[in-house]
Amino acid sequence: MLQSVNDLKGFDIIATDGEIGSIEEFYFEDSSLVVRYLVANTGSWLTGKQNLILPHAITHLDREKRTIHVDLTKDQVIESPGIDKHQPVSRQMEKLVSDYYGERYYWDERPNLTAAKLESANAAAAFVKSSVTSQSAIAPAPAPDVHLRSMQEIANYSITALDGEIGDVEDFFLETEDWTLRYIGVDTSRILPGKHVLISTERVGEINWAMRNVDVGLSCEQIEQSPDFDKVTEISREYETRLQKHYGEQTKK
Repeated sequence: MLQSVNDLKGFDIIATDGEIGSIEEFYFEDSSLVVRYLVANTGSWLTGKQNLILPHAITHLDREKRTIHVDLTKDQVIESPGIDKHQPVSRQMEKLVSDYYGERYYWDERPNLTAAKLESANAAAAFVKSSVTSQSAIAPAPAPDVHLRSMQEIANYSITALDGEIGDVEDFFLETEDWTLRYIGVDTSRILPGKHVLISTERVGEINWAMRNVDVGLSCEQIEQSPDFDKVTEISREYETRLQKHYGEQTKK
């Protein structure tokens, strides 16, 4: 089921022994566009610490009650290695988190990916190509072992089509079965007041972290004529089929 990231924020997190907090943020891997961690607001944010939860720990997501159940105790979440919300998440920190939860390093499992998944991962890699020249001139380059990005960081980035700017990032939609990012929600009010559209992450070419800009391989006209999206929290298969037909993409099962 496709789910709005904005809507997921604030869902209560239910541990095996009671409520532990709520979802505050998401971190996704820049090479595969897969959400690797949910950030839990457990009250420890007052000290600048963020607690990470792996999607593997989720046992049930209840949209009506706005809850996410995890196979963890409250102490396990609270005592997990905390990250500094003002610092990027390094591979070293990811190892600490994986070791704490007794999980294998997901980056070591790549050789076992199927050919289809490898093809998908390679295609998605274009999503995070950054302008080294612009970044070095405007902002410090990220640490070489940083592979995670904050979804909150990309909110409100401008969207640039092949022939000009057309809107801003306002949401993401992910598949909760595998926590893969599938669509970017775009507010096109710069040129079309009141119109909101979705763009497949397969169409995203370059993201410039310094300039806060995302390039997409579509024309302004293609985006303007995209099926209207009414900002619901879930995407029906019927709408997704119409959307993919419009962009000439293969319908996903």
